[in-house]
Amino acid sequence: MARVRWLGHACFEIQLGQTVILVDPWLEGNPQAPLKPSDLSKVDLVCVTHDHGDHLGDAFEICKRTGASFLATYELGVQAEQQGVSNVLGINIGGTVKVKDVEVTMVHAFHTAGRGAPTGFILKGEGKTVYHAGDTGLFGDMKLIGDLYQPYLALIPIGGYYTMGPREAVEAVKLLKPKVVIPMHYGSLPVLEPSAEKFVDLASREKLPAEIVVLKPGESYSF
Repeated sequence: MARVRWLGHACFEIQLGQTVILVDPWLEGNPQAPLKPSDLSKVDLVCVTHDHGDHLGDAFEICKRTGASFLATYELGVQAEQQGVSNVLGINIGGTVKVKDVEVTMVHAFHTAGRGAPTGFILKGEGKTVYHAGDTGLFGDMKLIGDLYQPYLALIPIGGYYTMGPREAVEAVKLLKPKVVIPMHYGSLPVLEPSAEKFVDLASREKLPAEIVVLKPGESYSF
């Protein structure tokens, strides 16, 4: 059974088969984080959507301590190597790599980045597909992502200000057509939506067919 655990903000621990993936591991300084980087012992792969501090976070430290591979854009991969990370996969948008029993495809996101480009990830393993949208605004090619990869689970930002807000996130779900949605990137910074309430209410009013699962930091969802 596949499992995702929300570690606050945009950080998720995702287990597909025997492979454990961390996406955007901002834990130190994250007011929502239920644990510290040192609490994570088994990590096979760390995926980083872009280089902003609340996403790159503790990625280098975790990779060096656990031996996990680091996956991000080529430019961010170069930085990881400069920081002493030994197992680096610096790919680019549209590229796919396989780490153990999980296939990862990098897709684009509408945002900014200081180094490289903003991205999202499609993670496939154990017969399941997860889409982590990264930091992004709404964009029409989400329909292509939905059509091509058919994600069972979509992890999408709803906080507004830096990313989509609740209204845009509902439209994103319509384009992606996942079975399950877990909202993220809210409640962690003062400028963001304080809760998932508006998103859940709008999704209900729009009668979205997807199941909306709202997690508290530290909680898991198995599928």
